[in-house]
Amino acid sequence: MSPVDAARGLAEELLFPDADLIDAAPVVPRRYLDAIAEAGLYHLPDNRAEAARVIESLAGGSLVTTFVWMQHHSTVRAVAAAGGDLADEWLDALRSGRQRSGIAYAALRRPGPPPATAELSPAGDGSWLLCGFAPWVTGWGLVDVVLAGARRRNEVVWFLLDAKCTVGQEARRVALAALNASATVRLAWDRLVVPPQRLVGVEAYDDWRRRDLMGMASNGYLAVGVAARCAVLLESPTLDAEVDALRRRLDRSKPSDVASARADASLLAVRAAAAVVAAGGGKSVEAGATAARLMREATFLLVFGQTTEIRARQTAELGL
Repeated sequence: MSPVDAARGLAEELLFPDADLIDAAPVVPRRYLDAIAEAGLYHLPDNRAEAARVIESLAGGSLVTTFVWMQHHSTVRAVAAAGGDLADEWLDALRSGRQRSGIAYAALRRPGPPPATAELSPAGDGSWLLCGFAPWVTGWGLVDVVLAGARRRNEVVWFLLDAKCTVGQEARRVALAALNASATVRLAWDRLVVPPQRLVGVEAYDDWRRRDLMGMASNGYLAVGVAARCAVLLESPTLDAEVDALRRRLDRSKPSDVASARADASLLAVRAAAAVVAAGGGKSVEAGATAARLMREATFLLVFGQTTEIRARQTAELGL
């Protein structure tokens, strides 16, 4: 079975039938993530279009489950690129889903002073000292490690941290209006000592930003998945055609136009979810309603992975 077929099967047979229950849970029940691992999907296909279909299929099943799972893949790529002893120790376990990862670096995209910094320890043993915070770290309690990024002058230093509270690392749960079952925390570091064997790599900040832009399209497929689910529920060929057109835009996107495609994908998801709410009438706002969940999910996707360029496009399209 291909990864895309496996993802579609999980979405239709397991995730979407249980999506409202998963969304209402305090934390995504682990068995849904285990099912994704058993399907071999903790290692995304190298083919960009195939990987995109996997993401959107799962997102159309249960967005919160997909959101937790999706963070993992940045770590797989980073550890594979690092090679050496780190890859020998971690890569097979990460690709199989035996070990699972979150990420703690999105705030590096923010303008202004860096939220997290790293310096070599004066102890002279090759260890590092990590200070600062990551405002959103998803999957706490569901993941084993976290890929953390911190600034050192004009560089980004990458670490693979254990996902647990310890001396120098504290986590505080963040209550979310949507996708709260993602178990998202604010992670704070106070001179956390990171041993040299947990250093993933060091790269120029500008190089990372260029690489980051290249990968921005993948987040857009979460919105495509939600909008596609709405099209199915509404049995709307018109909406389905819009979803397909947006999907093709993301597939073809380049760094110069990916922000506009991402913004339009999030806005389409909001419009599609609003149509499901309207079509359902008063039942759409009852607790546990699928329509209400889809509307919350679409709202969340307006700001997830949002950049200055995406925000400008969204507000312009909304007439603000």
